[in-house]
Amino acid sequence: MTKSPEPLEGAPLIAPSTVDHPLYEQIVEACRTVYDPEIPVNIYELGLIYTIEINDQSEVRVIMTLTAPGCPVAGDMPGWVADAIEPIAGVKQVDVELSWEPPWGMEMMSDEARLELGFM
Repeated sequence: MTKSPEPLEGAPLIAPSTVDHPLYEQIVEACRTVYDPEIPVNIYELGLIYTIEINDQSEVRVIMTLTAPGCPVAGDMPGWVADAIEPIAGVKQVDVELSWEPPWGMEMMSDEARLELGFM
C-alpha cells in the first residue's frame, strides 16, 4: 500500500463533497437520520461527515470521523451510515471510511447542533 502524499500547504484537510450530484441531498438527509447515542444531535449536524463523494456510477464514498477515537460505537457507526444510505433509489454501492484527520472539534458543529446542545 502506498503512502498518500502529504497535502500541499494550505490544502483543505477535508476533501470536497460531490454537491452537484442529483443524489447528494438525499444522502445528506440519510446521514441526518443517524445519531451518536451519547449526543442528541444527528451526525451530519455534529460535523462528523467530512466528505460525500458520488461517482458517475452512483457509488458513494463517505469519509467520516467520530467525536473521539475511544467512542464506544466506533465499530458500529460506519455501518449505521451505510445502512441509512443504501436504500436510496439509484445508489449502487456505499463505502464508509473513518478518518481521524483532521480531528473532530466542536467548531465543526452546525449552528443547529450548537443551539440543540446549548452552546448558543
